[in-house]
Amino acid sequence: MTVSYLELLRLAAPETVVVLTALLALSVDLLVMRDQPLRSRLLIGGLLSMLGCLVAIVWMSGTQTVENFPDGAGMLVVTPLSQLVKQAVLVLTVFTVALSLNAKFTEHVGEYFALILLATAGMMFLVSAGDLLMIFVSLELTSLSLYILTAFNKRNARSAEAAMKYFLFGGMAAAMLLFGFSLIYGISGSTNLEQITSVLRSKPLDPLLALALVMVVAGFGFKIAVVPFHLWAPDVYEGAPIPSAAFIASASKVASFFILAKIFMLGLAEAAGGAGFRQFVPGWLPLIAVVAACSLVLGNLAAIVQSSVRRLLAYSAIAHAGYALLALLANDRQTFPALMFYVITYALTTVGAFGVVAVVEETTGSDSMSSFAGLSRRAPVVSVCMMVFMLSLAGIPPLAGFFGKFYVFTAALRADPQHLGLLWLVVLAIGMSAVSLYYYLKVLKQIFVVDPPAEASAVPVPVSSQVILALLALAVIAFGLAPNLLLDRLQAALTLSGF
Repeated sequence: MTVSYLELLRLAAPETVVVLTALLALSVDLLVMRDQPLRSRLLIGGLLSMLGCLVAIVWMSGTQTVENFPDGAGMLVVTPLSQLVKQAVLVLTVFTVALSLNAKFTEHVGEYFALILLATAGMMFLVSAGDLLMIFVSLELTSLSLYILTAFNKRNARSAEAAMKYFLFGGMAAAMLLFGFSLIYGISGSTNLEQITSVLRSKPLDPLLALALVMVVAGFGFKIAVVPFHLWAPDVYEGAPIPSAAFIASASKVASFFILAKIFMLGLAEAAGGAGFRQFVPGWLPLIAVVAACSLVLGNLAAIVQSSVRRLLAYSAIAHAGYALLALLANDRQTFPALMFYVITYALTTVGAFGVVAVVEETTGSDSMSSFAGLSRRAPVVSVCMMVFMLSLAGIPPLAGFFGKFYVFTAALRADPQHLGLLWLVVLAIGMSAVSLYYYLKVLKQIFVVDPPAEASAVPVPVSSQVILALLALAVIAFGLAPNLLLDRLQAALTLSGF
């Protein structure tokens, strides 16, 4: 078959735009802006990066067809659903770049923005991948960029320590994932997800396939930070520069959950098994169920005792990964919109929460709980935004987090409507949601109830930061008051994609 690389460039045009923007931002900073003040370099580099992302978003807005590269082989699959998820990743990248405009942790501005954009390109390729090889290469492009972004604050030893842990855990997870993919290839004779499905349909769950499922769950478990593959997350969330931590906690989670669901629901659907109460059937469903339950319990209980808000958000992220996995347990492609609604709204909320932490840390030099004392009297706009983010993460109506949890709980119960086999996990998730409300309210108590220190003065918050946080808070409120704004688009894209 003759491969047209012009056709590849056409299908990968958004990714190409993002990569070219990365090279442009790097070149402009090195060749033109190197002697300019840091503030000017951040502004120009950030505006170029955001412009490239917006161009890619506009480019994808009209895609309503399903296209494969090479023709029908599925190495790169462009569908309305993949385009919508890539647009969500780009929006999160724009907000991450916007949070970086007031950064002071590095003078390597061009390199910093280039790495963010290259990681974004890797996530976009990951979302469009329909082949195991393409999935692995895209994951590595994303991961290598994120490792470096974690270590970008060279003046902070914790940043280097976090990056080392992230790299070591990531390398081990990549090896396990590749081993799992190689076993799947050996069993099915193909790396294409659709062909793997057709082959596994006629095969029993033999020991090699069971081992492959364990390896794949372990590899992706690292990417989404679920128990017991979560050990890197608290250190990375605490030690990485705040924009980098926000990017890891948001955009990378959206892409990882999308491809995780695609692999299991599309490629390994025939090896699902069962996770109903006292009705476990060997397959990937019981593995995911156990991982989700452990993540819910450990993430929420560990968050209670944290004094660092960054680490609190890390353990909260572990718990939220457990919630999101409930939609995957339904093993029904129609639950895809519920999963992506949850992950996208969570990502927006997390970026906003990290933005508030950045404001407090810039003023006090710490992210400890006590640093937020009396923030409502010192920075009222930022405090109201943080209230929206914390209550949404806790799942309080009418915010987006409430409907996100409602949809994933409903999806899990619909998996077995007669016997309600996953009711045990939904009950556990609801109980852990009540626990989570406690530690989110601890943060809000510091902000709104505790008096500020006697020597504390008003917190100087740049207008740009206030606008960004307000936009994120409004998005969380809007998706809570009108969840169909996003859910209907996801459902329509799913239908058009024939997924």
